[in-house]
Parts: sequence; C-alpha cells; structure tokens
Amino acid sequence: MAAGIASVFDCANKILTGAAIVLSLMLTAATPIAAQKPTAQTDAHKTSTKEGSGDSSKPKLVVILVVDQMRSDYVDKFQQQWTGGLKRLVDEGAWFHEAAYPYGATETCVGHATISTGAFPASHGMIGNEWWDREQQKDVTCTADASVKNMAYEGASAPAASNAAGSAPGATSHAAGDSATKMLIPAFAEELKFQSGPGTRVVAMSLKARAAITLAGHQADSVTWWDGGTGLWQTSSAYGQAPFIAEFVKLHPVTEDYGKTWAPLLPESAYLYDKSAVNVGSPAGFGATFPHPLRGAADGKGPDVSFYLQWATSPYAETYLAHMAEDAVDKLQLGRGLGTDFLSVSFSSVDYVGHAFGPRSWEIQDELARLDRDLDEFFAHLDKTVGHGKYVVVLSSDHGVAPVPEDFRKTGVDAGRLNLEEVRSRIEQALEPLHYAKPAVAKIDGADVYFNRGTYTKLKSDPHALQAVLEAMQGTPGVARVYQAEELDDRPATSDPIRAAEAAGFLKARSGDLLIVPKPYWIWDYSAPGKPGRNGGTSHGTPNYYDQRVPVILMGAGIRRGKYYESATPADIAPTLATLCGITLAAQDGRPLVEALEGSQSTQEPSASRTRSTSDAHR
Repeated sequence: MAAGIASVFDCANKILTGAAIVLSLMLTAATPIAAQKPTAQTDAHKTSTKEGSGDSSKPKLVVILVVDQMRSDYVDKFQQQWTGGLKRLVDEGAWFHEAAYPYGATETCVGHATISTGAFPASHGMIGNEWWDREQQKDVTCTADASVKNMAYEGASAPAASNAAGSAPGATSHAAGDSATKMLIPAFAEELKFQSGPGTRVVAMSLKARAAITLAGHQADSVTWWDGGTGLWQTSSAYGQAPFIAEFVKLHPVTEDYGKTWAPLLPESAYLYDKSAVNVGSPAGFGATFPHPLRGAADGKGPDVSFYLQWATSPYAETYLAHMAEDAVDKLQLGRGLGTDFLSVSFSSVDYVGHAFGPRSWEIQDELARLDRDLDEFFAHLDKTVGHGKYVVVLSSDHGVAPVPEDFRKTGVDAGRLNLEEVRSRIEQALEPLHYAKPAVAKIDGADVYFNRGTYTKLKSDPHALQAVLEAMQGTPGVARVYQAEELDDRPATSDPIRAAEAAGFLKARSGDLLIVPKPYWIWDYSAPGKPGRNGGTSHGTPNYYDQRVPVILMGAGIRRGKYYESATPADIAPTLATLCGITLAAQDGRPLVEALEGSQSTQEPSASRTRSTSDAHR
C-alpha cells in the first residue's frame, strides 16, 4: 500500500515537473521585442514602486484614456514629434503594435463598451451608436433610457438623450435621459467597485454621453458629458450630480475659450501633409486651413451653437477634459484611499477633427501634438498626487478612420461614398412589381438594413423576391457584400475574416435583417441622392483594417514595458486590468495580456515565430 502511495506521488511529481517546464518555455517565448534593457530611470521607478506602495501587486488607481478615432498608425507617424505624455506611453509602456477590433461595427459606443467590458458587441449588446428598435418602431440611441432624466450642472434643464457637439450623420435624439441600461454586461469599473467594496470610487468623463457612460457602466460616483447644443455639462439621474464637477464647471466655463484661435503648434516643416486637406467638412467658420478662430457664427456676437461645435473640434476641449480629470483626482483624493479607484477620460476632439479634415491633415497632427502636452501635465499630476508606479494607465481608441475618399482616389484606387438612401431606393424599386407593402424598409443605419414588420419574414419564404433585393443592393456603387441575419447569428465558425467580423458585432434582437459590407475606401453617406449633404470629410464603421486597428498601450503599476507583436484587441484591456486588480469579470471575449505583466515571463527575446502578422488581425 505504501509503495502504491509512493508511486502515485512519484507520478504526480513528474507531471508537475513537466508542466513547469512547459510553462517556462511558454513564458520565455512571450517576451517583448523592446528590452532590451530598462533605462536607469525605469529601474529607479520600479524600485520606488516596490518601496512606496503597500501592495505593489495592485494599483491604487486605474486610468483608462480613450482617444476617439485614433488610428494606430498615428503613433508610428507622429511619435518622433512627441515630447510629453504620448511619448512617455510609448517609451515606458507596453505597446501592442498590431492591436485591432475583430468586428465590423467600428463606432464610438461599440468601441467604448468593448474596452470597458472585455467583450464584443455580440456579447455586450452595444451594436452601434444607435439602432432600430423593432418593438418601439423607432430609432434609439445606445444610451437612451426613458426611466432617467438628464441634469445640467449649471442648473438649467438639460436636453434629452444627448449626442454631444454635433451628431454623426443619421443620428437622432429622443425624449429620454442617458444611462448604460442597454449594455448587457457590467463594465470593469462597476465590477471593480462591487468586488472591492465602498472604498473604490468610479469617475468617467467625456464630451460624448455614449463614451463616458459605457466606460463607467451602470453605476458610478460621477459620470459627466457635454451637450454641444447648449454648452452645458451634464449627467443623469442614473448617476446623480457630483459637487466637484459642479464647482469645476462653474469656475471654468467653456465660454472662456470664446475668441481664441487654433493655430499650428509645430513649425511648418514638421507637418507631413499638404496644409490644405482634400474635401474637408470643417465646422462653419473654420475654413479649410489654419488658423481656425473660435468665434461662432459669422454674424454672432458671443458663444453660440457654432462656437460650441468649433470648440469641440479643437484641442481646447481636450485640455479642458484633462484639467477636469486632474481636479477629480484632487477633490476625490483618487488613488489615495483604501481601495483601487477608477478614472476614465474619453477625448472626443480627435474624432471631430478627423471627420472634418481626415487623417492626412495638419489638424490631426497638431491635435495629437497638443494632446501629448496635455497628457504630460496629467501624468506629472498623477506622479505627484498618487505616486509614480502606484497607478496604471491604458490608452486606446474606439475605432480608426478611413482616408477622405476624394483624397485617396488621387492614387488611382477605387474610393467613394456609399449612399444609403440609394440602397433604400433600390430595395423599394426591386419589390415594387412583386406587390410588397410600401415602404418595405423601416430604417437603414450604416451596415444594418431593417424591414418593416412582416416584410423580412415574407422575403425569407420568397426566394425570388429575396434574390431581387440582394441583387439590387449589391448593384449599388460601393457595396461589396450583403449578409442575411441568419448567416451571422450565434457567431458561426468560418474561415472568412469579413463574415467573422460581421458576426462578432451581430446581435439578433438589435441588428439588421440584412447587413451591408462596403468596399474598401468607401464610407457611409446618409445624404439624399442628388441633394447637398455631408459630402466632405470622412468616416468609419466598417470591417476594414484602417477602421479596426487602434493603439493599445499600458503603462505603470504591474506593467512590463516593451513593444509587443502578439495578437491583441481592445477587448483584452478589461481582462488585463481585472488580473492586475484581482477581480473577476462576468464574461469576456478578450484575454489578459499576461506577456506584458510584471513577473509573468523571463527576460529573453521572443522567437521570430511569435511576431504577429497583419493577416492575423481579423481572426
């Protein structure tokens, strides 16, 4: 008997030894390219972190920074001109160079929800900035909630269901407040607060409601956004007003920036592109080139709606948010309590500038150069108040952006604007001789085509009519593919990266009956055919790589610096933060980025086989 027990222990020891060897080999292969040996400054920071924090395994403050519409290649193109916070992230952080969203619905609400939950839209439910609600038979925004009311900080009545500072084409507003009620799973921040206890504070802010709300989740200590129609900062009854925000916006009104001029920060020789971007869609009063005065309407005599849009489409808005975040750190003593606190800031202005001027513009380059300075000040403030090495920062984006079609067309490549009203017209014309009820189409919102009640059910049992519709849609200039809902439901196994991308963003209850995939370098156009519309600037929202690929950079407590080429998505951010903070998420499609965590690997360089190719991005 004793011999049998000894045999069992001997076998177990062999298994454990073998497992340890395998684990050692796996961790050795996962080492980043960059190290490369840490600098003396970095070594000093690590030493001070271990000596200065009570529990070095957990950060005292988690900071998520989202730069709306920041293409990943902006880091490659512009980093040599950065000297502040963005440069520090690249130099001291773990940079996942090839990170990309694996789905097609590359929009603001979707991306922020993915970052905050660690899940894809098929799981978290935020499939777009808005969608057609089949029960209510109307368009709903992703944060609209009829059970709550929005509240302006200045004491006036706040507008309903906001889309701050100028809505994207096709966006609408409804008589409801804003909350995360439509997000189907909790955000990392609310899991952190629930599992850590009352010592954890959660604060989120942005120009956009859909950005601040999705990063915070269903409950938080402070969630703040801005309304571009009134210039008022606001929250909703879902969260309640925060006294420190009320004090800040009273002492620092946005109107203080009225009359300022946005001029280039860098010398002319530093800008990579022509001074005048091609076919811009800039706000009224800005013009096509620098300088851009913030003086509102041409006949205006003070701050007005035009001024508010100009302000949002300028670096002044980002500076304001950075200062608001610093004030939150001070007033709430974030990072200095018993638990781990959470702060998120979504900078929306790059998105507005990108839509207006495109990615090949002085304005985008200048906007990021100024954000680099703002983040330098912000990180210095965290170093002073929280302590270097005691907080962790993640920088990412909700989506990329396409080049301005008219600009890219100069290269000889097919590019254009996919007119969704023309798609609707072609569908109606195809069904007209087949005696279908008019109108057949209830709504087309980007990729999603929704039919009126009963129409799609009838189409599925009428192959001739369905084929006529599909052919009519595919004949529209700019359409590459059309999928039926049944081809995407339940995320079927497929080797087709485009179908997989569309399936990852599909939720049957909210997505369209048919889904359009545009050709590369064709962007959505909501204007009526043959009539003036928003035909300048550019957009996003497709499964093309320029829309999917965004930065993912982590820096600070528990993070091992380096440049990583491992497969990664922004859905990996929440699981990584959960690992650092010792909490469990409800569900996740992402993974912890363990290769970038301190203590998880050796210092040897990875083999060439670990380098990720761009062809893996859609998998």
